[in-house]
Amino acid sequence: MPHLRIASVNVNGIRAAVRNGMRSWLDAADVDVLTVQEVRGQDEHLGAAFPDWAIVHDAATAKGRAGVAILSREPASASRAILGADDFDSAGRWLEADFAIGGLPLTVVSAYVHSGEADTPKQDEKWKFLDAMTVRLGELGTPDAMALITGDLNVGHRELDIKNWRGNRTKAGFLPRERAYFDRFLGEAGAQVTGVDGSTGSGLGWVDIGRVHHGEVDGPYTWWSMRGKAFDNDSGWRIDYHLATPALAARATGYTVARAATYAERWSDHAPVVVDYTY
Repeated sequence: MPHLRIASVNVNGIRAAVRNGMRSWLDAADVDVLTVQEVRGQDEHLGAAFPDWAIVHDAATAKGRAGVAILSREPASASRAILGADDFDSAGRWLEADFAIGGLPLTVVSAYVHSGEADTPKQDEKWKFLDAMTVRLGELGTPDAMALITGDLNVGHRELDIKNWRGNRTKAGFLPRERAYFDRFLGEAGAQVTGVDGSTGSGLGWVDIGRVHHGEVDGPYTWWSMRGKAFDNDSGWRIDYHLATPALAARATGYTVARAATYAERWSDHAPVVVDYTY
Protein backbone atom coordinates (compact mmCIF):
# COMPACT_ATOMS: atom_id res chain seq x y z
CA MET A 1 0.00 0.00 0.00
CA PRO A 2 1.41 3.46 -0.87
CA HIS A 3 2.64 5.57 1.98
CA LEU A 4 3.00 9.25 2.78
CA ARG A 5 6.06 10.18 4.82
CA ILE A 6 5.69 13.32 6.92
CA ALA A 7 8.56 14.74 8.95
CA SER A 8 8.71 17.65 11.35
CA VAL A 9 11.71 19.48 12.80
CA ASN A 10 12.63 22.67 14.59
CA VAL A 11 15.67 23.75 12.58
CA ASN A 12 16.89 26.44 15.01
CA GLY A 13 17.49 28.77 12.05
CA ILE A 14 17.16 27.50 8.50
CA ARG A 15 20.36 29.02 7.17
CA ALA A 16 22.51 27.52 9.93
CA ALA A 17 20.78 24.14 9.61
CA VAL A 18 21.47 24.00 5.87
CA ARG A 19 25.09 25.02 6.38
CA ASN A 20 25.51 22.27 8.96
CA GLY A 21 24.10 19.39 6.91
CA MET A 22 20.30 19.49 6.92
CA ARG A 23 20.06 19.11 3.16
CA SER A 24 22.05 15.86 3.18
CA TRP A 25 19.64 14.42 5.72
CA LEU A 26 16.59 15.55 3.77
CA ASP A 27 17.90 14.20 0.45
CA ALA A 28 18.22 10.75 2.02
CA ALA A 29 15.03 10.81 4.09
CA ASP A 30 12.48 10.17 1.29
CA VAL A 31 10.06 12.65 2.84
CA ASP A 32 6.88 13.79 1.06
CA VAL A 33 5.95 16.62 3.43
CA LEU A 34 8.31 18.42 5.81
CA THR A 35 7.08 20.84 8.44
CA VAL A 36 9.65 23.25 9.83
CA GLN A 37 9.70 25.46 12.90
CA GLU A 38 11.95 28.31 13.99
CA VAL A 39 12.83 29.18 10.40
CA ARG A 40 14.24 32.56 11.42
CA GLY A 41 14.45 33.65 7.81
CA GLN A 42 12.58 34.97 4.82
CA ASP A 43 10.95 33.38 1.76
CA GLU A 44 14.13 33.82 -0.26
CA HIS A 45 16.18 31.83 2.26
CA LEU A 46 13.79 28.88 2.06
CA GLY A 47 13.59 29.11 -1.72
CA ALA A 48 17.37 29.10 -2.08
CA ALA A 49 17.77 26.14 0.28
CA PHE A 50 14.94 24.04 -1.20
CA PRO A 51 14.45 25.02 -4.87
CA ASP A 52 12.88 21.66 -5.72
CA TRP A 53 10.12 21.84 -3.11
CA ALA A 54 6.76 23.61 -2.96
CA ILE A 55 6.89 25.92 0.06
CA VAL A 56 4.40 27.81 2.20
CA HIS A 57 5.88 30.00 4.92
CA ASP A 58 4.67 32.28 7.67
CA ALA A 59 7.37 34.52 9.11
CA ALA A 60 7.27 36.00 12.58
CA THR A 61 6.38 39.64 13.13
CA ALA A 62 9.84 40.22 14.62
CA LYS A 63 12.49 39.61 11.98
CA GLY A 64 14.83 36.73 12.76
CA ARG A 65 12.47 35.11 15.27
CA ALA A 66 10.22 32.03 15.12
CA GLY A 67 8.75 31.31 11.66
CA VAL A 68 7.02 28.16 10.44
CA ALA A 69 6.96 26.53 7.00
CA ILE A 70 5.62 23.49 5.19
CA LEU A 71 7.60 21.96 2.32
CA SER A 72 5.97 19.42 0.04
CA ARG A 73 6.68 17.44 -3.13
CA GLU A 74 3.26 18.45 -4.47
CA PRO A 75 1.87 21.96 -3.84
CA ALA A 76 -0.78 22.46 -1.19
CA SER A 77 -4.23 23.35 -2.46
CA ALA A 78 -4.64 26.02 0.23
CA SER A 79 -2.90 27.39 3.30
CA ARG A 80 -3.84 29.49 6.35
CA ALA A 81 -1.77 31.24 8.99
CA ILE A 82 -4.30 32.66 11.43
CA LEU A 83 -4.85 31.42 14.97
CA GLY A 84 -6.93 32.94 17.73
CA ALA A 85 -8.45 36.38 18.08
CA ASP A 86 -7.53 39.28 15.81
CA ASP A 87 -5.54 40.97 18.59
CA PHE A 88 -3.39 37.89 19.19
CA ASP A 89 -0.11 37.81 17.26
CA SER A 90 0.39 34.20 16.16
CA ALA A 91 2.59 35.11 13.18
CA GLY A 92 5.36 32.62 12.63
CA ARG A 93 3.83 30.04 14.95
CA TRP A 94 0.85 28.37 13.24
CA LEU A 95 0.56 27.38 9.57
CA GLU A 96 -2.00 25.04 8.01
CA ALA A 97 -1.79 23.49 4.54
CA ASP A 98 -4.41 21.37 2.75
CA PHE A 99 -3.48 18.46 0.50
CA ALA A 100 -5.33 15.82 -1.50
CA ILE A 101 -3.54 12.51 -0.94
CA GLY A 102 -4.82 9.51 -2.86
CA GLY A 103 -8.15 11.25 -3.16
CA LEU A 104 -8.30 11.93 0.59
CA PRO A 105 -8.26 15.47 2.02
CA LEU A 106 -5.50 16.08 4.55
CA THR A 107 -4.72 19.16 6.63
CA VAL A 108 -1.17 19.44 7.99
CA VAL A 109 -0.16 22.01 10.59
CA SER A 110 3.32 23.28 11.42
CA ALA A 111 3.16 24.71 14.95
CA TYR A 112 5.75 26.40 17.13
CA VAL A 113 4.42 26.98 20.64
CA HIS A 114 6.11 29.62 22.77
CA SER A 115 8.80 28.30 25.08
CA GLY A 116 7.47 30.49 27.88
CA GLU A 117 8.96 31.37 31.23
CA ALA A 118 7.07 30.63 34.43
CA ASP A 119 5.34 33.61 36.06
CA THR A 120 6.38 36.12 33.39
CA PRO A 121 4.66 37.84 30.43
CA LYS A 122 6.33 35.24 28.19
CA GLN A 123 4.24 32.57 29.90
CA ASP A 124 1.10 34.67 29.49
CA GLU A 125 1.67 34.59 25.72
CA LYS A 126 2.05 30.82 25.91
CA TRP A 127 -1.26 30.48 27.75
CA LYS A 128 -2.95 32.57 25.04
CA PHE A 129 -1.46 30.37 22.35
CA LEU A 130 -2.50 27.13 24.07
CA ASP A 131 -6.04 28.51 24.53
CA ALA A 132 -6.25 29.40 20.84
CA MET A 133 -4.78 26.03 19.90
CA THR A 134 -7.46 24.29 21.99
CA VAL A 135 -10.19 26.01 20.01
CA ARG A 136 -8.59 25.21 16.67
CA LEU A 137 -8.00 21.56 17.55
CA GLY A 138 -11.69 21.31 18.35
CA GLU A 139 -12.52 22.70 14.91
CA LEU A 140 -10.06 20.51 12.99
CA GLY A 141 -10.78 17.32 14.92
CA THR A 142 -14.26 16.66 13.59
CA PRO A 143 -15.42 13.02 13.20
CA ASP A 144 -13.57 11.25 10.36
CA ALA A 145 -11.37 14.31 9.73
CA MET A 146 -7.87 13.73 8.36
CA ALA A 147 -5.70 16.28 10.15
CA LEU A 148 -2.25 16.38 11.68
CA ILE A 149 -0.65 18.83 14.11
CA THR A 150 3.14 18.66 13.94
CA GLY A 151 5.91 20.69 15.43
CA ASP A 152 7.73 21.96 18.46
CA LEU A 153 4.90 22.20 20.97
CA ASN A 154 7.29 23.07 23.83
CA VAL A 155 5.52 20.95 26.45
CA GLY A 156 6.60 17.59 27.80
CA HIS A 157 3.24 15.95 28.39
CA ARG A 158 4.22 13.23 30.85
CA GLU A 159 7.08 12.23 33.11
CA LEU A 160 8.16 9.81 30.39
CA ASP A 161 8.77 12.77 28.11
CA ILE A 162 11.57 14.45 30.09
CA LYS A 163 14.70 12.77 31.41
CA ASN A 164 15.02 15.10 34.40
CA TRP A 165 11.33 15.62 35.06
CA ARG A 166 11.74 15.99 38.82
CA GLY A 167 14.01 19.00 38.39
CA ASN A 168 11.67 20.68 35.90
CA ARG A 169 8.31 20.57 37.67
CA THR A 170 8.30 24.34 38.22
CA LYS A 171 9.84 25.21 34.84
CA ALA A 172 8.08 26.24 31.63
CA GLY A 173 7.64 23.21 29.42
CA PHE A 174 6.62 20.92 32.26
CA LEU A 175 4.27 23.01 34.36
CA PRO A 176 1.17 21.08 35.47
CA ARG A 177 -1.11 23.65 33.84
CA GLU A 178 0.73 23.24 30.50
CA ARG A 179 0.55 19.47 30.72
CA ALA A 180 -3.19 19.64 31.43
CA TYR A 181 -3.79 21.13 27.99
CA PHE A 182 -2.30 17.96 26.52
CA ASP A 183 -4.45 15.83 28.83
CA ARG A 184 -7.43 17.46 27.14
CA PHE A 185 -5.98 17.38 23.61
CA LEU A 186 -5.45 13.63 23.94
CA GLY A 187 -8.42 12.77 26.12
CA GLU A 188 -11.41 10.84 24.81
CA ALA A 189 -13.45 13.09 22.53
CA GLY A 190 -16.31 14.67 24.42
CA ALA A 191 -15.44 13.04 27.74
CA GLN A 192 -14.80 15.03 30.90
CA VAL A 193 -11.05 15.04 31.45
CA THR A 194 -9.30 15.91 34.70
CA GLY A 195 -5.88 17.35 34.01
CA VAL A 196 -2.73 16.73 35.99
CA ASP A 197 -3.25 20.16 37.59
CA GLY A 198 -6.78 19.25 38.75
CA SER A 199 -8.55 21.32 36.08
CA THR A 200 -11.37 19.79 34.06
CA GLY A 201 -12.44 20.11 30.46
CA SER A 202 -13.66 18.19 27.43
CA GLY A 203 -11.34 15.74 25.72
CA LEU A 204 -10.61 16.47 22.08
CA GLY A 205 -9.71 12.96 20.94
CA TRP A 206 -6.35 13.60 19.23
CA VAL A 207 -3.74 10.83 19.16
CA ASP A 208 -0.06 11.21 20.13
CA ILE A 209 1.56 9.05 17.45
CA GLY A 210 4.92 8.92 19.20
CA ARG A 211 3.52 7.61 22.46
CA VAL A 212 1.23 5.11 20.73
CA HIS A 213 4.08 3.64 18.70
CA HIS A 214 6.67 3.53 21.47
CA GLY A 215 4.44 2.68 24.42
CA GLU A 216 5.20 3.36 28.07
CA VAL A 217 8.92 4.04 27.76
CA ASP A 218 11.17 7.01 28.46
CA GLY A 219 11.27 9.28 25.41
CA PRO A 220 12.25 8.86 22.71
CA TYR A 221 13.47 12.42 23.17
CA THR A 222 13.49 14.99 20.38
CA TRP A 223 15.42 17.92 21.90
CA TRP A 224 18.69 18.12 23.79
CA SER A 225 20.49 21.20 24.99
CA MET A 226 23.58 22.14 23.01
CA ARG A 227 25.32 22.72 26.34
CA GLY A 228 27.22 20.15 28.35
CA LYS A 229 26.72 16.44 27.78
CA ALA A 230 22.92 16.43 27.39
CA PHE A 231 23.02 14.85 23.94
CA ASP A 232 25.71 12.29 24.76
CA ASN A 233 23.84 11.28 27.93
CA ASP A 234 20.45 11.33 26.15
CA SER A 235 19.20 13.77 28.77
CA GLY A 236 16.49 15.21 26.57
CA TRP A 237 12.88 16.29 26.24
CA ARG A 238 10.15 14.94 23.95
CA ILE A 239 8.52 18.20 22.90
CA ASP A 240 8.14 17.63 19.13
CA TYR A 241 4.93 15.85 18.18
CA HIS A 242 2.69 14.36 15.56
CA LEU A 243 -0.85 14.73 16.96
CA ALA A 244 -3.30 13.07 14.58
CA THR A 245 -7.03 12.73 14.35
CA PRO A 246 -8.15 9.12 14.99
CA ALA A 247 -8.88 8.57 11.28
CA LEU A 248 -5.33 9.53 10.36
CA ALA A 249 -3.73 7.87 13.39
CA ALA A 250 -5.17 4.56 12.23
CA ARG A 251 -3.05 4.94 9.09
CA ALA A 252 0.27 5.52 10.90
CA THR A 253 2.63 2.60 10.30
CA GLY A 254 5.97 3.81 11.61
CA TYR A 255 7.43 6.48 13.87
CA THR A 256 11.10 7.45 14.05
CA VAL A 257 13.12 10.14 15.78
CA ALA A 258 16.01 10.78 13.39
CA ARG A 259 18.58 11.41 16.11
CA ALA A 260 22.05 12.28 14.83
CA ALA A 261 24.66 9.58 15.27
CA THR A 262 27.02 11.94 17.10
CA TYR A 263 27.00 15.40 18.61
CA ALA A 264 29.24 16.64 15.78
CA GLU A 265 26.69 15.58 13.16
CA ARG A 266 23.82 17.59 14.62
CA TRP A 267 22.45 20.42 12.49
CA SER A 268 19.84 21.50 15.06
CA ASP A 269 19.24 21.05 18.77
CA HIS A 270 16.08 19.13 17.77
CA ALA A 271 15.87 15.86 15.83
CA PRO A 272 13.35 15.30 13.02
CA VAL A 273 10.25 13.28 13.87
CA VAL A 274 9.34 11.07 10.90
CA VAL A 275 6.05 9.18 10.48
CA ASP A 276 4.73 7.02 7.66
CA TYR A 277 1.01 7.02 6.89
CA THR A 278 -0.74 4.70 4.45
CA TYR A 279 -3.37 5.94 2.03
